[in-house]
Amino acid sequence: MAEYCLKTPLSEEDVRKLKAGDVVYISGRIFTARDSAHRKMLELAKKGEGLPFDPRGLLVYHVGPVVRKEDDKWRIIAAGPTTSARMEALEADFIKTFGIRGVIGKGGMFEKTTKACQEFGAFYGAFVGGAAILAAKAIEEVEDVFWLDELGVPEAVWLLKVNKFGPLTVAIDSHGNNLYLDILRKAKGALEQLLL
Repeated sequence: MAEYCLKTPLSEEDVRKLKAGDVVYISGRIFTARDSAHRKMLELAKKGEGLPFDPRGLLVYHVGPVVRKEDDKWRIIAAGPTTSARMEALEADFIKTFGIRGVIGKGGMFEKTTKACQEFGAFYGAFVGGAAILAAKAIEEVEDVFWLDELGVPEAVWLLKVNKFGPLTVAIDSHGNNLYLDILRKAKGALEQLLL
């Protein structure tokens, strides 16, 4: 197991050196997106419309942040990850379409996302649930927010500047390894043995 401090935008080479079980800290830009934001961005891409920011090389964070407006600036108060499995149906297309290099969330993702990470050079970084304040402390600045009126605070896309955001455990690497699927397979095998 290795530990890496990486700065976005990440290259494919940055990601290909990561192995399942490694620990990563991210600095630079990341952005948030949950179900509605994933659908909105993919819809715009399908229509051939551009996005208001460039997601290539960035990481998407599955989170509905708690925010506060102070003077004319937004501040993230808490930013604990939301369950990533909800985005499984959309994430492979998202990785392919936008050239993102990583996904941050909790609870893992499955076969489609694993294949997309392998094919396009991305990874899934598991962030600890219940550490919303730790995450918020690593967020230095809200650079922008998109579709706030349309989607609302939790579903809007927040473009964030972060410093040593993590620790993220590489749960899906770009070589086809998925720690969550490994555990599911082992549990299924153990259950089958018990039922014999």
